[in-house]
Amino acid sequence: MLREDFERILKEHGLKKTKQRVLVLEALASCGDEHLTAEEIYEIVKAEFPEIGLATVYRTIQLLSGLGLVESIQLGDGYVRYEIGKIGGSEAHHHHHLICLECGKIISFRDDLLDELEKRIKESVSFQVTNHEVKLYGYCETCLGQKCQIGK
Repeated sequence: MLREDFERILKEHGLKKTKQRVLVLEALASCGDEHLTAEEIYEIVKAEFPEIGLATVYRTIQLLSGLGLVESIQLGDGYVRYEIGKIGGSEAHHHHHLICLECGKIISFRDDLLDELEKRIKESVSFQVTNHEVKLYGYCETCLGQKCQIGK
């Protein structure tokens, strides 16, 4: 994501372009498929903007979440985590999360196999699905390999 994209999106939503807002979005974008807690976002932003406070980061996340620019997710580890939402027409809707039960690694899976199910739901019960969240639990390649080694 480019700073210009963030600035344009904020302007389109009638929001001032503040350094804090842009830095929060950049922090999330810079971490790719990582799912950051507010505290982790704070540490990243603080490195570039030391005077920012944790409360400001929380307020910024809340504001950007309300616009759909930041998505929150709870993965069962007791933390609320955040990722980039709808930016430049891309939707967070079409990816799911694979969660390793051994090491806690979170892998984004970007194939949405539920499109056909959503279409059938709309046709059969006249219900329009606008979003869904899928979490699949199992073992990542590394942990699965270690389990196989132990079992030999």
